[in-house]
Amino acid sequence: MNWLTDKRIVIIGGTTGMGLSAAQAFVREGARVVVVGRNPESCTAAEAQLDGNGLAMSGDAADPKTAVTAIDLCQNIFGGFDGLYHVAGGSGRRFGDGPLHELTIEGWNATIQLNITSLMLSNQAAVRAFREQGQGGAILNMGSVLGYSPSPKHFVTHSYAAAKSAVIGFTRSIAAYYAADNIRVNALLPALVETPMSQRATTDDAIMSFVKTKQPLEGGRIGQPDDLDGAAVYFLSDQSRFTTGQILTIDGGWDLSEGQY
Repeated sequence: MNWLTDKRIVIIGGTTGMGLSAAQAFVREGARVVVVGRNPESCTAAEAQLDGNGLAMSGDAADPKTAVTAIDLCQNIFGGFDGLYHVAGGSGRRFGDGPLHELTIEGWNATIQLNITSLMLSNQAAVRAFREQGQGGAILNMGSVLGYSPSPKHFVTHSYAAAKSAVIGFTRSIAAYYAADNIRVNALLPALVETPMSQRATTDDAIMSFVKTKQPLEGGRIGQPDDLDGAAVYFLSDQSRFTTGQILTIDGGWDLSEGQY
């Protein structure tokens, strides 16, 4: 038996990058998935890669209706809802995020909405659905190593760091409150991973040279989306049935390494 046989999972931010890689891993492990992304084209492409075991829908993760609609779709098409993986988020640099002395209120608000408000909304929808079903369930949230291990030269976006730090506190707080309902809530914290969001870093030779020493595992490299898949499968499976409120860093050694400029 596969780890996720008969599990029905919603992935917010599941049509590209780490979310899509996880969706494919979940399907290989026996799950059926609903993936949500903002871009209709990426939704179409993602659904085609799920071997008939997944549906994709377009929606903004910061819209209160999006996660509710995705969970309803999962319940109606697949007959239930067992797990939520919230991956959606991203840099607010284009909105005005950056060092505190340059940070704009627009950049702050947009980054917070993108990274923690959207996550709150999906978690709220999942908790409500699990409580209504009366069977418990699993939530896995996506944070970032920058939420507690800053890199002031190359990765200086202070509202992003604040939002990702909030993921840790929010995850542990709701994990404590809903444990009696058998709702498990955990989080993954990656370092730099090669995704559409990381294009600024991956095209900068100085940053990539730094990352080689900051993430020294396997010879020093940028992370790949599938580096997180095993942990995601574990947290959404019954193998983690006695695990909640845990924060797992998957960073290639980032937090342990000084990094050379």
